[in-house]
Amino acid sequence: MVTLKSSLAFLVLAFALFLCFIMSTGDGSYDYFQFVQQWPPATCSLSRTPCYKPRPPQIFTIHGLWPSNYSNPKRPSNCRGSLFDSRKVYPQLRLNLKISWPNVKSGNDTEFWESEWNKHGRCSEQTLNQMQYFERSDEMWNSYNITEILKKAQIVPNATRTWKYSDILSPIKAATNTTPILRCKPDPAQSKSQPSQPKSPQKPQLLHEVVFCYDYHAKKQIDCNRTGCLNKDISFQ
Repeated sequence: MVTLKSSLAFLVLAFALFLCFIMSTGDGSYDYFQFVQQWPPATCSLSRTPCYKPRPPQIFTIHGLWPSNYSNPKRPSNCRGSLFDSRKVYPQLRLNLKISWPNVKSGNDTEFWESEWNKHGRCSEQTLNQMQYFERSDEMWNSYNITEILKKAQIVPNATRTWKYSDILSPIKAATNTTPILRCKPDPAQSKSQPSQPKSPQKPQLLHEVVFCYDYHAKKQIDCNRTGCLNKDISFQ
């Protein structure tokens, strides 16, 4: 009898935890937004399949606008809500997004927008409907041109040049008056060393994304509360 009661108690607890998990990932509860911009050459270099253009855009473009939680920035995702409707991306907005939010991998922009809305956008639908979600993202992209900010600081993408984290962070922070996150990935070209050669921990990492953070209503830019790239040299693809 004691064993049966213990088993029932365990099942009830497990079910409750499962419900909590489902609610936390699917009900759209979030604290702030991550507005993520990617460096297309790095995106293509890191992709398992070749990008459709031999030379991808040489400007930072939108990866997504992600409602996030401080405890777990990857949540929520895949929430319940309205699925993507391409008719709500009206002609002028579509033209804007083809510049600010292109699909640098396959060239199918609508497919990219659909994926981002269905995975992330629906989780903030109580704040931004689909049209507002894409309009606001485009506005954010136009507010601060990362490519130009870095260019003014003499940081021009160059495969043979490296920078420190602070070199890249400082001009963006000065321009926006907030602290962004820089996200890096190991350079695939650097990792293809000969088996006989020891791997150096000091190999530069690729700058892949720059993240701006916004408040719950996606109106006010705020400091991001996390750090990004490892403390070593950063390069552009």
